[in-house]
Amino acid sequence: MSIVEMKVPVIGESISEVTLSQWLKADGEYVKIDEPICEFESDKATLEFPAEASGKLIYVAAEEDDLEIGAMVAKIDTSIKAPAGSDIPVTPQVEAPKAESPVVAPPAPAITSYSTGHPSPSAAKIMRESRVDAANVKGTGVDGRITKDDAQKAASNPGGSTHSITTSITPIAGVRTTRREKMSRMRRTIATRLVSAKNNTAMLTTFNEVDLSELMAMRKKYQEKFVEKHGVKLGFMSLFLKACSNVLLEMPSVNAQLDGNEIIYHDFVDISVAISTPTGLVVPPVKNVESRSFSEIEKEIKVLAGKARDGSLALEEMKGGTFTVTNGGVFGSLVSTPIINEPQSAILGMHTIKQRPIAVDGKV
Repeated sequence: MSIVEMKVPVIGESISEVTLSQWLKADGEYVKIDEPICEFESDKATLEFPAEASGKLIYVAAEEDDLEIGAMVAKIDTSIKAPAGSDIPVTPQVEAPKAESPVVAPPAPAITSYSTGHPSPSAAKIMRESRVDAANVKGTGVDGRITKDDAQKAASNPGGSTHSITTSITPIAGVRTTRREKMSRMRRTIATRLVSAKNNTAMLTTFNEVDLSELMAMRKKYQEKFVEKHGVKLGFMSLFLKACSNVLLEMPSVNAQLDGNEIIYHDFVDISVAISTPTGLVVPPVKNVESRSFSEIEKEIKVLAGKARDGSLALEEMKGGTFTVTNGGVFGSLVSTPIINEPQSAILGMHTIKQRPIAVDGKV
């Protein structure tokens, strides 16, 4: 017997531990080299772990286990060969019924694999947060695998043919129940860092109102032409990020970071944009905002937001940031006190835009 030990690899400089969020292959199943066998959740991203050899998969760790770098995850018995004919599924032939005695042919047995009815990592994440049961979702991917689009449709249509399992845990009148759920690694990390920022920084929050009527008129005037030329809408975020970059270059102390007893100044502006995802808040940076156009910023934000929500952000896309912008207005928030994203020096919180009468030159 030849055994290959699968251990948690070095993922990033700042990552010392991961959580085994889910197995993608069954215990005892034959796997091929480089085929994803499980999914890790780190402080910053979700990663697939590929098989280092072909053979029989033997579980060592369990789902939801916290594993240090170098810890044993699984073993692969390379002495086990691939099942005969596993690569070429055979479709059973059904004999045509005779004309004089019509007989309804039995349906051909479905050819299934582990992928059948099993969600992809991004789909699984969406379904977990939306409490959608995989058994009620029809996969449209390869071998019937549930794709990200399948999961999003199921999550957005709980009353349709795909049913949410929330119905099974709906509180019943007169019944007092409680349940416990383990926090995701990302939520635990967010909580730890927010508490650290509150305890270790002397934060001051100021509140200001801005008249955006001219900005909104300009955006409305050029929106159609902007979309035709660049293929993306002109949003408020790119306008605010560009304005912030101009100010940050004029005020380097706000675009700086503390490192012990030293202050690190930057001659560039990388603005972290807060994005709400099913598993928590992430803040990937849009880099070199000072030298990018509105369309480039909008496209970058769109890409980062899409990756953040389906859990496919790479570690490199999460690093950096000299300033942060968060938009509470999407939740209807009027004011808030956002917490600094350490080790940055400041954060801008934007809120909902409302129509109201204002006095200009003594007139309303």
